[in-house]
Amino acid sequence: MKIYLSGGAVRDLLLGRNISDRDYLVMNTTRDNFIRTFPTAKEVGRAFPVFLIDKTEFSFPRASSINEELKSRDLTVNAQLLNEDGELICHPKGLDDLHNRILRPASRQSFVNDPLRVFRAARFWAKFPDFTPHDQLIDAMHSIAAKGLLSSISPDRIGMETRKALNTPAPGNYIRLLAQTGCLSPWFEEFKESLNIPAGPLPYHDTNVLEHTCRVMDSLAGNEIDVWMGLCHDIGKTLTSQEEFPHHHGHDNIGIAPAKSLSQRIRLPNTHVVAGGKASKWHMTAARYMDLRPGTKVDLLMDAHLSGTLISLFKLVQADQDTNFLTRVERDLARILHVKLAKEEVNLGAQSGNRLRQLRAQALANRQ
Repeated sequence: MKIYLSGGAVRDLLLGRNISDRDYLVMNTTRDNFIRTFPTAKEVGRAFPVFLIDKTEFSFPRASSINEELKSRDLTVNAQLLNEDGELICHPKGLDDLHNRILRPASRQSFVNDPLRVFRAARFWAKFPDFTPHDQLIDAMHSIAAKGLLSSISPDRIGMETRKALNTPAPGNYIRLLAQTGCLSPWFEEFKESLNIPAGPLPYHDTNVLEHTCRVMDSLAGNEIDVWMGLCHDIGKTLTSQEEFPHHHGHDNIGIAPAKSLSQRIRLPNTHVVAGGKASKWHMTAARYMDLRPGTKVDLLMDAHLSGTLISLFKLVQADQDTNFLTRVERDLARILHVKLAKEEVNLGAQSGNRLRQLRAQALANRQ
């Protein structure tokens, strides 16, 4: 039996990066012999044997030889093996592509075998923005989309890849590469035409909706929810009629439903569903925070506070509008949360709610 450290762990080792996850390839043995050697192993594979030992994955080869096994992987830079004796076995183009910072499919058939690799490739460009997608990768992704294979992927798998992409240094690259290769449909259908939609009038915007969205995502890198809100905030602009270009009147409220629909389509948690909707609903209002009436401020602050999106919302405003209201917002929230109803005003249903809103608005007005 031979056991090789495989894939991303070897890639990161060769790049001098910290190794977070380790996967192994098991060669020259049988399934029964592996179980006898590692009795605590739990089999989880369906198409071919895959075992978990203490949450670490041990996979049997999918091909008849090591070389064919490496070509069955997603990208050449991930098609590397290393055993305990220091023996390094690489895809024929693996080391060169790693040195030249190139993302290339491991083979022509690689993405056909698993179309999810379209999204993995886009995620890798978000994770390694100093790499360059090779023409072969662009062609492979275009081909998968043209053959209609993206619709066959489980939505849960799309959601998992997307969440990983949201946690990368350049999350906008995830959407950029999907757009460049015609791979936004059907999962990110709302953005399919966004390359052709102006983000807004000059001098406020100098690009299209997709690139503006990606820039905001990149500015928010480091927090998954922040980045997701960046992705969703201008989604309403994709529904603007051409006659209105470059303006997008009312896109904030128009975008609430598609933001939620997108989140649900790829099976993201409810936190993302809520955050995406709030990003679209409030980002324009929040950008005018200092000019808002006290009552509108109360509505915004309480909705964002109760939904757990307040800080993320105003980080979005800073990334989108280069305006920072967060310190003022946090002080105002603390002020209105201290407002209490008199005993005779409680438990009166909507009347109590309206009275509390009025008192909170007065507290903000007095502060001004």
